[in-house]
Amino acid sequence: MVGGSEVQSGSVEDMALEELQALIPSLTISSMPGLLTLCPSRAEVLVAKEPLHQLYTVESHPFARGKFAAVKRCRNTITGEEFAAKVIRKRRRGGGLTPESLHEAATLDLCRSCPHIVRLEQVYDTPGETILILQLAKGGELQSVLDRDEIPEEEDVVRFLRQVLGGLSFLHQFDIAHLDLKPQNLLLTGPFPDCDIKLCDFGIARHIARGADVREILGTPDYVAPEILNYEPISLATDMWSVGVLAYVLLTGCTPFGGETKQETFCNITRCQLEFPNDLFQNVSATAIQFISSLLTQDPR
Repeated sequence: MVGGSEVQSGSVEDMALEELQALIPSLTISSMPGLLTLCPSRAEVLVAKEPLHQLYTVESHPFARGKFAAVKRCRNTITGEEFAAKVIRKRRRGGGLTPESLHEAATLDLCRSCPHIVRLEQVYDTPGETILILQLAKGGELQSVLDRDEIPEEEDVVRFLRQVLGGLSFLHQFDIAHLDLKPQNLLLTGPFPDCDIKLCDFGIARHIARGADVREILGTPDYVAPEILNYEPISLATDMWSVGVLAYVLLTGCTPFGGETKQETFCNITRCQLEFPNDLFQNVSATAIQFISSLLTQDPR
């Protein structure tokens, strides 16, 4: 179910970091563990020197909002093309681009040829904000479909998951884990269900070097993997747990481990007591159930 990309599967596995950097110039390791940064030549291209308003008009009201960022529609004043402006508030004013913003920009730039990942157009930096100009997915978040109590047909779920796995395959070839897969971070290119999926929001993605011991508490409660909650090493396989949860949610409209409190949800995840109630799965194929079962396992291999 893994889609293709311009980089052939297996071609990256035996490459040294230096060879990767030669292949993808923007792949530069930050001094902060797990983060990438833009090399000077890519920063010269991506980071705009002129003010944002010289090329874009930005709507005042966001159509999506997170803890530290808001996403607004914007329009290129020359071409008329619409984009999404992700406005990231800085915790401290001034000082240039933060390591976290550089990491997200570098990750998106690395994935610029992948059809299953939202495209980065430009980066703007102001004393109080970093603005990422991104490809606009006009269908909005996949979460909006679930919010309308719509349950996608299994054939649509299979098609969407193929595209999600295509994006992950591209990321994983470069030892990058997304770590926040959920319907809010899957964008629809048009009206549901006749649309494609694009992955977005790489704010907590991590570059996991071979042999590295990366342990962090991050992610979204319903989708987080047991190894994160147990403060065990994170791997690329951590994303596959989230794919299993995503499949369960899209096929049923319910989360597999959701509790009445966040703590109860975490306990359910670490116990990994997976159930497939007949009232939820009576119209779901045995193949789909087996797919979910194979991913929602405590053995990250």
